[in-house]
Amino acid sequence: MQSEKINQIKAEIASATATNAEELEAYRMRFISKKSVIGALFAEMRNIPNEHKKAFGQEVNEVKQLAEEKFQDLIAKSESGNQKKASLDQDLTLPPTAWPVGGIHPLTAVRQRIVTIFERIGFNLSEGPEIEDDWHNFTALNFPENHPAREMQDTFFIEKHPDIALRTHTSSVQVRVMENEEPPIRTLSPGRVFRNEAISARAHCIFHQVEGLYVDENVSFADLKQTLFHFAKEMFGKDTKVRFRPSFFPFTEPSAEIDISCQLCGGKGCNICKGSGWVEIGGSGMVDPNVLKNCGIDPEKYTGFAFGMGIERIAMLKYQINDLRLFTENDIRFLSQFRGLL
Repeated sequence: MQSEKINQIKAEIASATATNAEELEAYRMRFISKKSVIGALFAEMRNIPNEHKKAFGQEVNEVKQLAEEKFQDLIAKSESGNQKKASLDQDLTLPPTAWPVGGIHPLTAVRQRIVTIFERIGFNLSEGPEIEDDWHNFTALNFPENHPAREMQDTFFIEKHPDIALRTHTSSVQVRVMENEEPPIRTLSPGRVFRNEAISARAHCIFHQVEGLYVDENVSFADLKQTLFHFAKEMFGKDTKVRFRPSFFPFTEPSAEIDISCQLCGGKGCNICKGSGWVEIGGSGMVDPNVLKNCGIDPEKYTGFAFGMGIERIAMLKYQINDLRLFTENDIRFLSQFRGLL
């Protein structure tokens, strides 16, 4: 049944035409956007039996690539037609006009790259509200009232009793996913988060996170490690090394910090990695059974892993940026350096 649907979508893509901007947008909404028919196929991944997930994922990725290639081809043909039409009205004796060219923001580029890496191994995309209640932001994640762990995240509260706050992490999205979906769950939650911190070269009150969650039967720490090994090598290069350091997070047990070999010195030691050869990129661990229970999932039957990292942190490591404030200052001299990003 799914193969027939995929073949039908392929046939639609092959026969698609677009001669103007309205038809191009219609094609984009149909096949490229988050709510496209291909996006719906990714959403159906959780309903596919485990033994067929890999083959189904490969087919969906293939039709996604086919749709994107066709879209670029339609854009090129449309632009070519418009140029021919415009050339009839041009005075070729006039001097050329220089038009300013924009570019993609480095944080947007890094977010898109992270999402692409995890989508290729079966993760769906999920988003949630930036204004959260206490249950989704703290309590469901195993933060008891007055627990010291709450003090680790200096929160912007909007109301008290009941507590309403700007979310401090995108883990709240994972809670909403687990409350509304049955395992297997494999989801990625990028988004903006807020913490009451002094703004400096290394900290900001507004930043971006991406968190991943995988819940199924027999999920182990080995699955977590291999997933993050794959991500690090795809994002930073095949020679990148990864290590895990024991840590504490209320919502995972056991928990570990994630380090990668320093991209600047290659692990030999420099001022960026403080001579250690390693830099931290995020945290991870096995989902605490209390979190699963709070979300209505049987911890005796299911296990899962979760991880999280700052998108700014990844961008700073990838592009060797030494000041977090540059991402939000809108300095054209800084942003123009990333015009070539795709």
